[in-house]
Amino acid sequence: MAATTKNVTVNKDVANKKITVVREFDAPVERVWKAWTEKESLDRWWAPRPWKAETKSMDFREGGSWLYAMVGPDGEKHWAAMNFKKIETNKGYTAEDYFADENGKRSGDLPGMNWKTTFAGSGDTTKVTIEITFSREEDLQKILEMGFEQGFLAALGNLDELL
Repeated sequence: MAATTKNVTVNKDVANKKITVVREFDAPVERVWKAWTEKESLDRWWAPRPWKAETKSMDFREGGSWLYAMVGPDGEKHWAAMNFKKIETNKGYTAEDYFADENGKRSGDLPGMNWKTTFAGSGDTTKVTIEITFSREEDLQKILEMGFEQGFLAALGNLDELL
């Protein structure tokens, strides 16, 4: 099922264990790319308000990783890590994202997901397509139940403001 709101489309394909989010930004691809790949920018938009993202470490390169926490208004932290697989500057990257502890050790109770994020620029507009795939249907359902769609769309709204 697909839902569309102001310059964003979300398609939840449960049978194929995939969520696809397409979002357009009024900024050139180089600027949008930096916002997705530099920790200073990510910390400013990645979490839905009133939460914030806090990077512990970031090594944006193939084989590198990003360890970050989603920090709640009362200071509680939920840790996650993203391992970068393939990177093509200003075009896209693939990565594995998973819930972790503060040292990056994978949490066994929550599902991981594979991200394919692509960037297509046209002048001062950039379309970002995020394909998130899961190992099992149950994992996709769990992420949706945890509020992923609302949270991620709110974070993308933060990015729109930042750009």
